[in-house]
Amino acid sequence: MSLRITAVYLLVAVLSVYAWKDWFKSLCGLILMMAVMEHEDMPKAMFGIQGLNLWNVLFVVICLAWIASRSREGLTWDMPRRIMVLLLMYLGVIVVGVSWAIFDRSHIESYPLKSLISEELINTIKWTLPGVLLFDGCRTRRRVLLALICLFAMYSVITVQVVRRMPPSSVFSSSGAIDDTRTVCQDIGYNACDMSTMLAGVSWAVLAALPLVHRRKYRLMMLATAGLFAYGQALTGGRAGYLAWGATGLALGLLKWRKYVILAPVVVLLLPVVLPGATARMLEGFGRTDVAGQKITDDYRVTAGRTQIWPHVIDKISESPLIGHGRLAMERTGLTEFCGQTYGQSEAFPHPHNMYLETLLDNGIVGSLPIFLFWGTMILYSARLFVSTNRLYSAVGGLALALMLAQLVGGIGAQHFYPRESTMCMWAAMFLSLRLYVEEMRVRMDTIVAESPSEGQLLQPEAAVAFANAGGTAARW
Repeated sequence: MSLRITAVYLLVAVLSVYAWKDWFKSLCGLILMMAVMEHEDMPKAMFGIQGLNLWNVLFVVICLAWIASRSREGLTWDMPRRIMVLLLMYLGVIVVGVSWAIFDRSHIESYPLKSLISEELINTIKWTLPGVLLFDGCRTRRRVLLALICLFAMYSVITVQVVRRMPPSSVFSSSGAIDDTRTVCQDIGYNACDMSTMLAGVSWAVLAALPLVHRRKYRLMMLATAGLFAYGQALTGGRAGYLAWGATGLALGLLKWRKYVILAPVVVLLLPVVLPGATARMLEGFGRTDVAGQKITDDYRVTAGRTQIWPHVIDKISESPLIGHGRLAMERTGLTEFCGQTYGQSEAFPHPHNMYLETLLDNGIVGSLPIFLFWGTMILYSARLFVSTNRLYSAVGGLALALMLAQLVGGIGAQHFYPRESTMCMWAAMFLSLRLYVEEMRVRMDTIVAESPSEGQLLQPEAAVAFANAGGTAARW
């Protein structure tokens, strides 16, 4: 056993014991561990038991400590009913879809039933739960800041691993071997497309958190961190992630940083000069020369075969548009096999490479509706926080909004609405923003609920501040 693995075992042991004193800090450590737990060197099981690994063991301990401490901390469950209903419906769609696949295993007979239940059901739901615990535990400004720092640290460790393994020539030279990053990302533990989308929003999120820092040297460090995230994302070579990075920055600019939107054309013009390797990757398939010497656009290389399979996926969706075909429908309906035979056995199409088509294929319109409503609601809540004048609200809202927008844009060419290990921190950010949204609503109620019995007028701003300083909910934020 290497020293690094031994250190991880010791860390898990320490966090497991410490969880009974402060489960929240151990939860932050658990989230940070996602930067290394999927690494190729990390043991995926203990004693040969599926699902028994270091991360899961620590997570179970934290959950038990959380349950035991809720009454001691006086926590009351206050998640908005609308979100609770949508979240339960969301998870219910996953349960129904996997149940369908369990009873109809056409074309997936080689997928062991135990693995099907573990990977597609238990693990899928599991990745949302750390975020739920964050929502319940982040009742003070100190805890919110700790969670925010932990999320940024997790993405930082991921980015540093990419930067260390990929040569700068990959993006700074037009002849750089940026395709090698696929193997690099897999060694780190994540698919290159997933990692590109993961990092596409976090550089903008750092800029959203910049107002939290007052000292100049720390602000410069945060700007450097944002640049590091953007550089690491460029090294991933994920073209959908590149698009997500640009679209996310533009969306955040239009929402709050309008005076900087004018710089967008300048950035577009400078990117080919500064990062020719990444630009060449983005434009792969355009301007190719055919046998006649003419310049053509190779649609297959531009979209990596996605535009070829999407018409077949849409046709299959039309066969059952309301309820879909259940989880893993791409494989179970024979589309994966058909596309492999039609476009080459070397190509793998286990899913539609489009998260919107995937959920419609699996869950139909009926099952996809609560998923879309949940995401739409969380986008609105996070956007509301992002444009707030409260610096903490804006930072957390900007983090969640940037990560969600990157996922939604990157989902045009890959990704999933199903929670995965690559999106666990995004889900954590979503629930962290939901916590602050709930607190914002509570603050508003605290400041307006006290009415003058004689005049029936709301508190004036000065009175509201005095109320908060006297111990109202707003004082914590």
